[in-house]
Amino acid sequence: MYGAIKQVLARELESLREQGLFKDERVLEGAQGAEVRVGGKTVLNFCANNYLGLASDPRVVEAARRTLDRWAYGLSSVRFICGTTELHTRLEQELAEFLGMEAALLYAACFDANGGVFEPLLGEGSAIITDQLNHASIIDGVRLAKANRLIYRHADMESLEHRLRESQGAPFRLIVTDGVFSMDGDFANLPAICDLADRYDALVLVDESHATGFTGPTGRGTPEKFGVMDRVDLITTTLGKALGGALGGATAGPREIIAWLRQKSRPYLFSNSLPPVVCGATLEVLRICKQDPEPLHTLDRNQKRIRAGLTALGFDIDPGDHPIVPVHFRKFANDAILAQRMSRDLLAEGIYCIGFSFPVVPRGQARIRLQASAAHTGEHIDKLLDAFALVGRRHGAI
Repeated sequence: MYGAIKQVLARELESLREQGLFKDERVLEGAQGAEVRVGGKTVLNFCANNYLGLASDPRVVEAARRTLDRWAYGLSSVRFICGTTELHTRLEQELAEFLGMEAALLYAACFDANGGVFEPLLGEGSAIITDQLNHASIIDGVRLAKANRLIYRHADMESLEHRLRESQGAPFRLIVTDGVFSMDGDFANLPAICDLADRYDALVLVDESHATGFTGPTGRGTPEKFGVMDRVDLITTTLGKALGGALGGATAGPREIIAWLRQKSRPYLFSNSLPPVVCGATLEVLRICKQDPEPLHTLDRNQKRIRAGLTALGFDIDPGDHPIVPVHFRKFANDAILAQRMSRDLLAEGIYCIGFSFPVVPRGQARIRLQASAAHTGEHIDKLLDAFALVGRRHGAI
């Protein structure tokens, strides 16, 4: 049988290459940071989720080393058998406090958190109302639930209200949105969403993966940024971006919901517990986040400078104030191939960034997604802008 499917897959893979949609994986040869080694040379990394620059921070590395020495490598168990340590319970408590929630539950990744939150809470007859551009993990998690699924147009509050009216017969309704949409770096309109949730008696869940630790005055995320921390019911988020960049996720919310998920959420019940070393390092990251606000200010300055510089060069940059800075190629018929070729040439100029195309983004919306970090210096950003000017002119993008 493999002979037949092999031929089909070979043709499909070649088609992806011809369309500029094939995703190569570049191999890092050292630690994650503002500078990384790729292909035997050191380049500037502008495509990591390492927003606060903590992935290789010596304080975090030392905390991980201390934890490894005491707790060893893994627990070989799920949480309810013999996979819970005091590190897990302490991290859950501190995450809940940091996010302004009563309780939290750890997962192997935020993909698992989103995969395990909807099905236990919302059964037949209930309704989940979800933004059109929500992350793939939300889409997959919603599909697992027996509740009715209603999709509203991206960031369109009239469309959301229409869906709320349409589902008024449901016993329970939940509005789910990314706090920050990862491909464009735009924020959900949480004040308006919470107003509609109050009016139509719905719960609100926000995925904070691209916000936790660095968005809002003290890094508590988009609910803090928009002043609605007491109006959001549930948060899912990751430990694998700003909070150290390793792995792990969490759901935070009311005590009763978290207790129910602890009993019923399948990705939690049937997956090994998070490695202790990740818990210990993340506790150190939370300590740093609470005590040192300077990386937040540095990150904000960096993203503003990148946006202003690329706009001045003539690139197609959406307005915004998030460290995700997408460089669009919307006016080019060969947008996917252009994004791939430019990212390849930028790497040759010492800038590591990735072209995104279908199915990660819709067809015709290919882009290079840049991500600022607090670890970037002014010199790093100067080099980024110089390289984009050179490569952009070479390919006729500006």
